[in-house]
Amino acid sequence: MTLRKVLVPAMLTGLALALAGCGYSPGSRALSGGAIGAGTGAIIGAVAGGSPATGALIGGAVGAVGGAVTNPNTVNLGRPVIGH
Repeated sequence: MTLRKVLVPAMLTGLALALAGCGYSPGSRALSGGAIGAGTGAIIGAVAGGSPATGALIGGAVGAVGGAVTNPNTVNLGRPVIGH
C-alpha cells in the first residue's frame, strides 16, 4: 500500500471530523456539508478503487444540498429511554 493511499484518506477524514459541527445558517451548513461530503466521497472513491476526484464531486454536491436544506432545530433523536 502506498503512502498516498493511506495519507490522503486519513487527512480527509480528519478534515471531515473537524468540520462536522459547523453551520448555523443555510449557507454555512451548505459549505460545511459540501466539504464533509467531498472528503467522504474522495475516501469512498479511493477505497472502492474508483476516482477520488469523482467521489469528491458527487459527495460535495450531495453534502452541499443536504446542508442547505436542513434546519439545525429539527433534529429529533426520539424519546429518551429512562430505566433501561
